[in-house]
Order: sequence, then C-alpha cells, then structure tokens
Amino acid sequence: MDYFPLYANLKQRPVLVVGAGEVAFRKIELLRQAGAQVRVIAAKVGAAVQQLLEQNQVQWLKAHFEPSDVEQAVLTIAATDDALLNQAVHDACVQRHRLVNVVDNPALCTFIVPAIVDRSPVQVAISTGGTAPVLARQLRQKIEQALPPVLAPMATLAGQYRSRVKAVLTQATARRSFWEKLFADPIFTEALSAQRAQHAEQRLQQLLHTQIDTTLIGQVTLVGAGPGDSGLLTLAGFQALQAADVVLYDALVGKDVLAFIRRDAQRIAVGKRAHAHQVDQATTNQLLIQYAQQGLRVVRLKGGDPFVFGRGAEELEALKAAGVSYRVVPGITAALGATAYAGIPLTHRLYAQAALFITGHCRAEGDDIDWSCLARQRQTLVIYMGTLKATEISTQLIAHGKASTTPVAIISQGTLAEQQIQVGTLATLPALAQQAERPALIVVGEVVQLQASLQWFS
Repeated sequence: MDYFPLYANLKQRPVLVVGAGEVAFRKIELLRQAGAQVRVIAAKVGAAVQQLLEQNQVQWLKAHFEPSDVEQAVLTIAATDDALLNQAVHDACVQRHRLVNVVDNPALCTFIVPAIVDRSPVQVAISTGGTAPVLARQLRQKIEQALPPVLAPMATLAGQYRSRVKAVLTQATARRSFWEKLFADPIFTEALSAQRAQHAEQRLQQLLHTQIDTTLIGQVTLVGAGPGDSGLLTLAGFQALQAADVVLYDALVGKDVLAFIRRDAQRIAVGKRAHAHQVDQATTNQLLIQYAQQGLRVVRLKGGDPFVFGRGAEELEALKAAGVSYRVVPGITAALGATAYAGIPLTHRLYAQAALFITGHCRAEGDDIDWSCLARQRQTLVIYMGTLKATEISTQLIAHGKASTTPVAIISQGTLAEQQIQVGTLATLPALAQQAERPALIVVGEVVQLQASLQWFS
C-alpha cells in the first residue's frame, strides 16, 4: 500500500493553495465543496480564481510564498508551472511535517487527491498513487454508472437511526444483520427512490421491530478457495467472505484470496501440512460449532474444492450432529485448475476418455489400492499429495502394465505466478518428485505430451 487512504474533515479549516491558474481553480473548487477555508498565494491570478476572490469565497494572502506560510494550514497544494516554487513548497511542508500535494508531480506529494464518486454522505475515492490519473477517472466513470443515486438518502437515514438501532440491538452481530437486511430490502429502497422518506422510515422501523424478536442463528459456509489464483474464487465464495464474522482457513489458501475477507472479521489459521499438523480435525470441527452457536456467520475456507480430498464432508457431519446450519460453495479443484493452467487437458479424444483423481495419502488403517485400475490405458491419472510416494507409484503402475515411457508431469504452485511444471516419464517420476516444490500435483497419462504446445500460462 503506497498511500494510506483516509477522508479528512476540512470544514472551516485553513488550506493553502499556492497558484491561481486553471489547475489551481479546479483544486480550489473541490476544497470549497468540502467546506475548507481556502487561502491563496499567487503572483498572477486567473479569471476564475479572481471571481472567487471578489465574491469572498476564498482569501488571497499575498503574491510571494515563504516557507513559514505552510504553518497555518492543515493541507497545502502547490499548483503552479514554476518547478522551483513547487519544490520550495514541498520542502517547506516536509520540514514542518505538513501534508503537501504538488499537482502532477507524485514524487513531491505526501498526499494524493483521488478521483471521487460523490453520493454524500457516501463517497468513493479512486487513486492510482498519481501514476495514472486518466485511469482513475475512467474507473470513476464506471463506478458512477454502477452506483444508484438512492445511496445518499439511504446513508443519511441510516445515520439518523444509528444510535437508536444500537440501543435496541445491543449485539454487534444483530445490528449488522439488521442493516444488511434493510439495505437489501426492496420496499425500503423503492421508497427512497421515489423520494418517499416517510414510507422508507416506516419500513425501517418495521424491520427493526421484527429483528428484535429474531433469535440469532449462526451458520457455517464451506467455501472452496480454488487452487491458488484469486481470480478463480467464485462470486458466491467472495460474497461469503465479505459477510463472514469468522473465517477458518487452510494453509493452502493463498494470501490474495485471504485479502477478500472483510477486514473486521476474525481470522483463524487451521491449516495442515504433511508432517506438520497445526490444528487437528477434531479441534477444527469444534471451533466451527462453537462460533456458529454464538450466532456468528462462519466461513470454513478450504483450498481447491471442499469435497475433493478436503475432508469437507467430515466437517459437515460434525455440524449436522451438533444441529448447526450449513451450506456449501464449491471451488475449482487443483486437478482442474492446475492442469488447465499447465496446458494439460484431462481428457482428449485421441488420448484419454477418462480421468481419475486419487490421493497419495491413505487412511491410518490403510486400504489396498487397485493398481490395475489405476494403470488402465487411455486414462488420465491425477494424484494429489503423491510426491512422497512417487517411487511406489512409479513402481506399481509399471508393474501393473503402465509403460515406463508414459508421460508424467508434476505441477507445483498451480495457477500462481510461481507455477512450476516438470515433465518426464513414469520411469523418471521419482527423480522429478525429489526436485518438486510441495505441495504438488502429479499427472500421469498420454495427455501430458500436449503440455508443451498447449501451455498458455507462464
């Protein structure tokens, strides 16, 4: 984060603008809209600024800038075509620990004036850190079109009722639930759109009294985070993360996906790695139940898809036994995502009419593996968590009829910028596995030979 975003209350506070041309005028107009006391220093005054001076809308201090001038301003903006003067304004502010913006010169800015979508009291600010202001304006235009005018009266009415709602609904989760229902309520929004404030207020009171009698019931949402690339998280998964009070996440979930979690939500790492278990499954199950029974919205965020070697079913069984409500948001499993990014089709008319997913880990008591089934021809075999058993996999598949020259690939960090792909044969699989970064996915089958020509992501 190059700049810390904040909104400053400038009402009746002095702001210094050095310069009085067209660029300075645009900044002055924004400052006036914010209620600032604008003070101008300029040797030459443009017509637009001159008109404001004559109307006593801004105050002209003097013609020439001195470093001490910035001491009486909460913010300073330099908007001149004199590079030396702009530098002097910057230096004076920095030496006195004052915020300064030198227009069109990001290197001399300690604060940025963003592009603004104004639905006061709702405001959206877009900044590129001064690197691409045209891009910021284009984004503002798109957001302007997407946000309805009704946001302004909606936020105003919410502000008027905020303390009353807090007095009635003492629990933060109950208040959040109420506001979410209100802002999504069609009767409420339609009344505001039609400028029928009284009807909107009546609807607010009706929903508030309904909420009083509602017992908070928590719910767990099992969300598949996908194989790594945050762009592969589903819309339903994103919405669940934005609504969650608590998120329990796995070690395989990428930081970019975790960034989608609402900032005030509690985050709990419950991930497990081979030979490095951090939180056992029973503890994870108990945490899900505990938080849901407190009336919280809980997300269990799992890498890939929760039902593909993710023990999601075990967690739902525990929730069901405890009487906890739950729902599932599927995710793109690694076998689909990582192979697609690597350019390896799981099926192909000429090479494979079936795809089989297995895991290199077995249950503690062990089960016999049907190697003859895994070694069938015209089939793609995808093995999760199999690198530690690569020698056994290679030996058994060859012993049960799979050619030692069968193409294989090991994909590490699938779908991420750090993705690594090693290609070889079934005979060289053990050597490849020793070099592979873990966790990794093993793909065995003739379709692997297409990887070199079909890979699109690198």
